[in-house]
Amino acid sequence: VQLQASGGGLAQTGGSLRLSCAASGSIFSTNLMAWYRQSPGEQRELVASITVGGNTNYGDSVKGRFAISRDSAINTVTLQMNSLKPEDTAVYYCKATGGIGRPVYWGQGTQVTVSS
Repeated sequence: VQLQASGGGLAQTGGSLRLSCAASGSIFSTNLMAWYRQSPGEQRELVASITVGGNTNYGDSVKGRFAISRDSAINTVTLQMNSLKPEDTAVYYCKATGGIGRPVYWGQGTQVTVSS
C-alpha cells in the first residue's frame, strides 16, 4: 500500500485548509485511515481517524473544527481543517491499516503552517 498525501501549506489564524490522502493497493489494507500530526519536539498525535464503515474519531484539540471523510470508491481520505490556530502548525501524516495486528502504512508528511 502506498499513501500519497497532498494539500497543506500556509494559512492564517481562522482560515481553512484541506488535506487529501490517496491510497493504492488493497482496500482491505485500509480499513482504518487516519491523520496524525507532529510538531518539533513533540510526539506524533492522532488528529482524526475513519473506518471503512464511516466511524470517526477525533483528537480533543480538533473536535468541532476538523472533519475527516473518505471516498471508498477511490480509497481517498480527506481532512477538512477549519478555524485553524497557530497550534495546528505541524507536519501532518496519513496512516492506513487493515486493523489490529495488520501492517501499518504511512504517507509522506505534509507541512501545515498557521500564522498568527
